[in-house]
Amino acid sequence: MRTIRVETSTATILLTEAPEPKVRDRQTGEVAKDAVSGEALMKVGVVYIDEGESALIHVTVPESGVTEGLALGSPVSLPGLVARPWESVFNGQQRHGIAYRAAAVTAGAMAGAGA
Repeated sequence: MRTIRVETSTATILLTEAPEPKVRDRQTGEVAKDAVSGEALMKVGVVYIDEGESALIHVTVPESGVTEGLALGSPVSLPGLVARPWESVFNGQQRHGIAYRAAAVTAGAMAGAGA
């Protein structure tokens, strides 16, 4: 499916869940890896606020993209944020959603980000 770049220059993004390994298989606890680099993947929870609306989202980032100084409730930047629509059938049930991925999660807002 198509990957859609997410414009973050006017958004306020606040960390709501600390980075933790993204689990590929819940039964075995296997950590998800990047298909190209093989690097372990992490997930973070953020609230994305823009134009008077907000959404709680989980964003996948490579382990090397998780920077020091992240504090719950503080502004963060998500360089290279993209959204990818997905759908699948699980136990006979049709499921769909949007997966978010960024190159990194860094402390502080990006230059030009709105408050």
